[in-house]
Amino acid sequence: MQPYTNTDIQEMPLSSPFFHGKVERFLAANGLRMEAMDLYLAVVDEAGEILAGAGLQADVLKCIAVSPEARSEGLAAPLVSRIIREASLRGIRNLKVFTKPENVSIFESLGFHLLAKAPLAVLMENGRGLEEYCAYLRTLRQPGQTGVVVMNANPLTLGHVYLVKQALTWVQHLFVIPVREDISRFAYRERHAMLQGAFGALPQVTVAEGSAYQISSATFPSYFMKNFSDASETQMLLDMDLFVRHIAPALQARVRFVGSEPTDPLTARYNTLLKEKLPGQGVEIIEIPRLALADVFVGASSVREALDRGSYRAAAALTPAVTHPYLLSSLAQRALSLELDTPLKPGLVCPHSNGAHADMDYALMQKALAALRPFWSRMARAASAEELRNLGLDAEKAMLEATGGVNTHRGAIFCLGLALYARGAEMVDNEKDMQIDLGKIAGVIFDNSLLDKDLPTTHGAEAQARYGVEGARGMARSGYAHLFADWLPYYRAFAGAQDDRSEESRLQALLLRIMSALDDTCVIRRVGMERAQEVKREAAEMLRSAQNDKSAQDGPDWKERLKDMCDRYAREGISPGGSADMLALTVFMDSIFK
Repeated sequence: MQPYTNTDIQEMPLSSPFFHGKVERFLAANGLRMEAMDLYLAVVDEAGEILAGAGLQADVLKCIAVSPEARSEGLAAPLVSRIIREASLRGIRNLKVFTKPENVSIFESLGFHLLAKAPLAVLMENGRGLEEYCAYLRTLRQPGQTGVVVMNANPLTLGHVYLVKQALTWVQHLFVIPVREDISRFAYRERHAMLQGAFGALPQVTVAEGSAYQISSATFPSYFMKNFSDASETQMLLDMDLFVRHIAPALQARVRFVGSEPTDPLTARYNTLLKEKLPGQGVEIIEIPRLALADVFVGASSVREALDRGSYRAAAALTPAVTHPYLLSSLAQRALSLELDTPLKPGLVCPHSNGAHADMDYALMQKALAALRPFWSRMARAASAEELRNLGLDAEKAMLEATGGVNTHRGAIFCLGLALYARGAEMVDNEKDMQIDLGKIAGVIFDNSLLDKDLPTTHGAEAQARYGVEGARGMARSGYAHLFADWLPYYRAFAGAQDDRSEESRLQALLLRIMSALDDTCVIRRVGMERAQEVKREAAEMLRSAQNDKSAQDGPDWKERLKDMCDRYAREGISPGGSADMLALTVFMDSIFK
């Protein structure tokens, strides 16, 4: 075998099916499972076969293996050193690794130290991350009997509020620590803000910063475990060991509170393990019975299910007021995602087509939506039309930065921003008042000449001035009268129809309905007024053909004609972007009053 040299280390681009399969086969041959990774480096022989490999996902080393024939070559150390350098270039200075207990000495020789241990796995890191986090926690210490509750709050519910209030009857001070991982529906910063808003004013409660040292089943790598039940139990034991070794002593906490878990077996098992293991190590476990409303347990999963159904009212009934702007934010994102994910939208971007756009695609639109997400809750909490306007401009800037200057959602930012602001104050609870308020808010923004002249000039405004159509501003001044008079009732009737048409077909029908009525300035600017009127007629005809035979809309013939319409519009450069914005706004309006 040729001796190892630095040039032998190669990146395996996992986005390539060829290299992904190659790494997967190498790991399987070494008794490991493939897991998601941002980077995988390997030492290969002259034939291109992998001799040793190591991966990185965020700040966690993964899938480190050396083939049996190369284990005397000392390949692990240079591989891990190279991964550490690559992580440093990405701004990651503190790496963690989950590994088997028998590998502790190997990783200690590479500069890692032990953080927590369980029978089947250990957690190690090569920096001072946990030490620094515990130093931060020590600054939060309070006198008297103190307790801790760790919660995901995804999102914060009335059940979480109840748990905290009950815990305060047991201790003089309570530390609330949110799970930091950012793989939940609501981002860590959103969840932390909810907790701070709910409890930050209480002198008996400290909402601490979360850390990467609350280990969940979602973040614990299981590639080296024989089965997933072992992985779940090991994750729990490691999390508990970290807590009792480091977190609790840093806060001088002697009590940990958990909510009872009547439905999820994994969480129930975690509670059982806590009660079995921690009291013997100086931490009392107090389990608070889950809050029930009308004999139904209040849980974050129920809130998320309501949001999936597009029902703000059902979600809001289970959550405190501080959570409501974030529910609205989730529903705004849902409306935009439903629009983007719907296929066969003439001229528009969808998962399988760029439509009439050479400068944008599905991935770019997703980047834009991710950049916009933090602004929706802020718009719902805005204190004035002036603040709303500034947030809109900031959101547009973030969108353009994410897309390299491509305007993907300017119209959506405007119309959804108005709706979020109007509903966010919790003063509007019906469509009639919403329409009135939307018109008033738009008027305040547009009628102030100082603000108006600062607003960016849009192609839609140019088309409006040239052809005298209503345009986005006119629609806003009317409070989106056509939406409330026609599109929203149509969508609700269509969605409630007792037939076999899919949700995809309902959204396609709604888009055609809007296209048939709207003087879409995006279309007018691209192809002129005369062709734009033909587009309206074509959309109406396509919709009529589906309505005449309800079973046809999900059938291959109608879909083929719709695809032909999409292809023709793509060739002609026709993109009804204004109609897409109104589709998202209609879906959002439906959800916030349902």
